[in-house]
Amino acid sequence: MAALARSGADLSPLDVFESVGIGGSSLTMDFSWGMARWLARRHADEVSLAWDEIGEPERLAPALSRFLPFLSERSLADVGVDVRSYLRAALPRGTRDAGLSFLVGRFEAFPGDQDGRAERWDSLGLTIRWRLGTSSASRTLARLPAGRLFIDAAPLVPRREVSVGRECEAPPPPIRRLPPAEGEAFLDAARAAVAVRYRELYAFTRGNPSDVVRCEAGRGLSIWCCGLLNEARLPLRAGYGFLLARNGVPVGYGDAYALGDRLDLSFNVFYAFRDGESAFAYARTIAFFKAFLGARCVAVDPYQIGRENEEAIKSGAFWFYRKLGFMSADPAREEVVRREESRAARSPGHRTPAAILQRIAGAAVLFDLPARTPGAWRAVSLDGIGISIQRRMAASGLPPERFLQVCERRVAGALGLRADPASPRLLRAFRGLAPVLDLVPGLSRRTEGEKAALRALVRKKAAARETGFVRALSRARLLAERVSTGAPGPPARR
Repeated sequence: MAALARSGADLSPLDVFESVGIGGSSLTMDFSWGMARWLARRHADEVSLAWDEIGEPERLAPALSRFLPFLSERSLADVGVDVRSYLRAALPRGTRDAGLSFLVGRFEAFPGDQDGRAERWDSLGLTIRWRLGTSSASRTLARLPAGRLFIDAAPLVPRREVSVGRECEAPPPPIRRLPPAEGEAFLDAARAAVAVRYRELYAFTRGNPSDVVRCEAGRGLSIWCCGLLNEARLPLRAGYGFLLARNGVPVGYGDAYALGDRLDLSFNVFYAFRDGESAFAYARTIAFFKAFLGARCVAVDPYQIGRENEEAIKSGAFWFYRKLGFMSADPAREEVVRREESRAARSPGHRTPAAILQRIAGAAVLFDLPARTPGAWRAVSLDGIGISIQRRMAASGLPPERFLQVCERRVAGALGLRADPASPRLLRAFRGLAPVLDLVPGLSRRTEGEKAALRALVRKKAAARETGFVRALSRARLLAERVSTGAPGPPARR
């Protein structure tokens, strides 16, 4: 690759999903604030702003005027301002990143939190060029620590021999929690593994180095998993990102959002490894999350099987999940699937038309894991919760900020909960959960035991790790029942 680059060869054919990220090549992408900040810190000598790919750079003038003195003289009154010349003049001699580290530093100095900085940065559309060269982040050289190498001359495990249920009933795989330094090293490797393939994952970008575990899943497969930083957590679900490695080589990734005992799972194998025991890796990943979080049901979002995802339709992604035992959450769509299976049985070689796959992809698919009792959160709709909250806000006649304050006051009073302003983590957790808890009718009349359980939910959401929250939410059947009935009680009042 280095010789080709020196000879002036056209390397653009490599700039596609299947081959992007090879050592010696480069890539450009509008990375988010979190990733831009990380790249400027960890790969400063390899990255730069790609001004040749930034469309209409003059539209950056209002934002850059905040830290380029006198630029406002032009940017507030004139059009077509050459902002790049202003920025170039502000950089120290010898700067090779075209201003990337300068801008990251200025954004870091903005008052407020990372979310506020992200909103400002992401709106600018700043394209970053990453010249990989001999970087250990490239696909060619990326490695994670590996245990004993697995080498087997026997054929790969075919999908027909994989059983999700059997994997979940087997003894749980060993899981080891990593110290923060090793967790940070994992996050560096995980961010790089997806970034060099034109991807980002929120759970890696905002991953918590103090909440990383590693699981040896067999046949050389390692599953590395991280939780989210406290300030990056979702209001209700607990979020995790995971990276798959075979013999230390990254082969896939995904994220998992736990709604109590239900796991909303996305799973992606990198192009080069899609014929390499993907079904086995998927089944072992589910077994890992059953052991780690106590999942009882796995749900796959419609996007993963083809809704507004042409790649998934072309690849017939739905059938990957179906052959592992997943069923549509919609009875009408499940009937369509069964008719297609009958046609395939009668006509070997039958291929499901794209129109039917698109219809099937209109609902999630589910797999119930072996368990003594059914999960409480299997059928709960997150959109149903969100829409109920919006309707209550509309009925209250209050602006959003005031509506949330009323919810918080009602819930705090009903549960006897004091969110100490001196504990920002607890306050953040309470504010996220309050609109959901306020959906429970007659909250103040619940038994003391029920109230104590809900108070514990808030405290566990604010804990250093979310695993305790996941298991506590799994037991909160009262909450699951109330938020899924569509009977949220009276709206908040002024």
